[in-house]
Amino acid sequence: MRTPLIAGNWKMNKTTSQAREFAEQLAKLQTANSDKQLSSVEVLICPPFTALSEVGQVIKTTSIKLGAQNMHWETKGAYTGEVSGEFLVDLGCEYVILGHSERRQYFSESDETINKKIVTALKLGLKPILCVGEQLSERESNQTFHVIKRQLDNGLVNISNIDKIVIAYEPVWAIGTGKTATPEQAKEVHSYIRENIAKKYGKDTAMNLRILYGGSVTPENIDILMKQDGIDGALVGGASLKTESFLRLVNFQT
Repeated sequence: MRTPLIAGNWKMNKTTSQAREFAEQLAKLQTANSDKQLSSVEVLICPPFTALSEVGQVIKTTSIKLGAQNMHWETKGAYTGEVSGEFLVDLGCEYVILGHSERRQYFSESDETINKKIVTALKLGLKPILCVGEQLSERESNQTFHVIKRQLDNGLVNISNIDKIVIAYEPVWAIGTGKTATPEQAKEVHSYIRENIAKKYGKDTAMNLRILYGGSVTPENIDILMKQDGIDGALVGGASLKTESFLRLVNFQT
């Protein structure tokens, strides 16, 4: 049985004080609702680097998990402006988002670079959330599966402990645009990802793999998305920035 995961990616939002306030509200509500769905869904928040320490202190006695939005593939060295996975572990992070479409698009991250980061994250005991997804032009030219396969094949080179990884399908054309893949489109790609993993790692491994959907997930569409077979949660941007909307996502109805 795969435990649903609702992950909030705050991106470049919230000062340290704002992040702490949000975390305090979420922790309070989590405690008050410990007997409800909030306790049966894994909840993850990924603040900016500057707020990780503060947020980590607030949620360390709760079941809410802490994650980072990126990391370098080296653990130390002359890499000005970068953040080591060792730093993330020291701050209490359990997860790290890798290969997000915005990192690929704006910072020219390649599948090979992302693979190096995943290898290092796993060595450090972090759980990578590997993001994959196609551009609008690629979907319109029927290249979706080709793109997903390439990102999976190249991103998971020399990785055997796939059970420590979460995959997030993010159609790039749906991120921050207000557009969302139809439930059928999302389900189709999730099924393809699971089939691809099954061929390489075996059916049992594929069946235990959690695959999230990301791309303009909102309180209005979370229920129908989570009703789709094979969708195990959501990687959420804008809707994770307010306590009320984030809790609605966590308390999705199926």
